[in-house]
Amino acid sequence: MPDPEDVCVLVPTLNEAETIGEVVDEFGERGYTNVLVVDGRSDDGTAEVAAEHGARVVEQTGTGKGQAIREGLRRIETEYVLMLDGDGTYRPDDAERMLAPLDDGYEHVVGNRFAEMEDGAMTRLNTFGNRAINRAFRVIHGRNFKDILSGYRAFTRESAERFRLDADGFGVETEMAVECVRHDLPTTVVPVQYEERPEDSETNLHPLRDGGNIVLTLYQLAKTNNPLVYFGVMGLSSGLFGVLLGVYVGVEWVTRSVSHEVLAIVAGVSILFGVQLLIFGVLSDLIVTLHREQMHRIEERR
Repeated sequence: MPDPEDVCVLVPTLNEAETIGEVVDEFGERGYTNVLVVDGRSDDGTAEVAAEHGARVVEQTGTGKGQAIREGLRRIETEYVLMLDGDGTYRPDDAERMLAPLDDGYEHVVGNRFAEMEDGAMTRLNTFGNRAINRAFRVIHGRNFKDILSGYRAFTRESAERFRLDADGFGVETEMAVECVRHDLPTTVVPVQYEERPEDSETNLHPLRDGGNIVLTLYQLAKTNNPLVYFGVMGLSSGLFGVLLGVYVGVEWVTRSVSHEVLAIVAGVSILFGVQLLIFGVLSDLIVTLHREQMHRIEERR
């Protein structure tokens, strides 16, 4: 297992004064004294509490969890990074479990919250959304990371330097999962305990808004990793719309002798456009596959 001195604990925070002190203390008790807190200009004294408990605190220059993580990664020089939220829902006791696979050749570790989730830790709406997004990820990217939205991650700094992270909000975990697939990083999943958020601590997650952004991020990233799905969805939608419109025009002509020339043209164009998108998706998928194989050969030679 990596030595605690070689690990930086990265904690993005926003109004976590009720829990951040305990989080920093518990990591310190386990020997992880290099705790970097990137605070999003909290107004409840989070930064001050974290500093009092021995953390290195950096005030975030932008907004959003994704931007905080990018800013934190630029300031880390240790070989390994352990990332988690500062709301007390993840346990420092799981640090060794998260870091151990990095000694076995893995470069990215995802903490699976569903393996040991405390009752009431996640609402039914959030549970449904998480499982739906994980299923979509498996279909689009062909990998099962079980909990791609988990905020508990362990990874090598070298692998993080290869990531291209653009999301500012909670979509950053989705981006990290996609980047693991895109770079074919050795990735594993370990069970972690996920606890209910303390009563005095308010969540920064807005299920509908942030969930929609995560789904949009997942779909947008498919065009570079699985373009067949990205263009296939649009192609099938356009083709189906054209077929349904064509059926309507045909029924109107047969039953009422009413012609809809303009609608017929729109139906034909939609069907042709859909077919073109499907063909483009197949060709793009072939190019991406060849590019991935070529990059893999280059990495092997290095």
